[in-house]
Amino acid sequence: MNLHVQRTLVFEIRLCMTQIQRNAKLCDAGSERNYGQKGLIYSKKENRIMKAAKPRNPWSRKGDFGHLLVIGGNEYYTGAPYLVGMAALRAGCDLVTVAAPERAADIIASYSPDIITHPLRGLWLKPVNVPEIMEIVKGKTAVTIGNGLGKERGTLEATAQIINKLEIPCVIDGDAIDRMRGRLENTIITPHAGEFERLTGVKVASMSERKSAAQAAAKELGCVILLKGHVDVVTDGKRTALNKTGNVCMTKGGTGDVLAGVTGALLCQGFALFEAARRAAYVTGKAGDIAARKRKASLLATDVIECLHRAL
Repeated sequence: MNLHVQRTLVFEIRLCMTQIQRNAKLCDAGSERNYGQKGLIYSKKENRIMKAAKPRNPWSRKGDFGHLLVIGGNEYYTGAPYLVGMAALRAGCDLVTVAAPERAADIIASYSPDIITHPLRGLWLKPVNVPEIMEIVKGKTAVTIGNGLGKERGTLEATAQIINKLEIPCVIDGDAIDRMRGRLENTIITPHAGEFERLTGVKVASMSERKSAAQAAAKELGCVILLKGHVDVVTDGKRTALNKTGNVCMTKGGTGDVLAGVTGALLCQGFALFEAARRAAYVTGKAGDIAARKRKASLLATDVIECLHRAL
């Protein structure tokens, strides 16, 4: 028997979840009072707050979503500022310039054509580089500083000088945290527990200690603190948010650099300090969770960067 097909019919069945989506969407970070089981919030309002991407005008052009300056790197640590820059670009920042000592800048330039590099004289940051850096800062939207800088002679002094001169939003991470003194308005600090202890002299262990110590430090310093850990604490001294995205596979070197880059990118896109920090914690951890499903203990910081588009 010969069959002649004259017409093909395709039937599509859609499962309607509209009512569920309208009433309750899930996210993994929010204010203390709304924190629920496993870190999930069943709140339409909080879900809107956690959206990490702003609507874009169809007539937008290059630069409308910010230009981040990354100050970091030395003769040994070339990867850290690169990871910051690539994470920032993947998180929606339009342009990234990395200002780094010559060897680091040249290597970073070879990694990717997407990053602008500005080589600084010497193998590590020194006070003599500060005037040049302050010229580079002009026209930038925000700064991240500290990733891969090291603690060579003169580096910490130069770092402190730069931070004191900045007039645009700044993310302070890594080695730069050790030089923080006095008030730090317009700044987000992203320490882990060890860096937090060196900064404040307070050793934190329990969750309640982490929250109270971070709140007190943020209030005293006049900045936003993103205290990294199994549960991130984000606070400006008045408001406090907790984040439970992220996983144990993110202990790999470089994941903190990714967080710094995402934070800087959100500052470049116009988010206020507290909101940029809480969104960055959520998005970076979520990207790490997505990457860990496939990579598990083989996860690298670059894997987290490659999953940012899915987390945003």
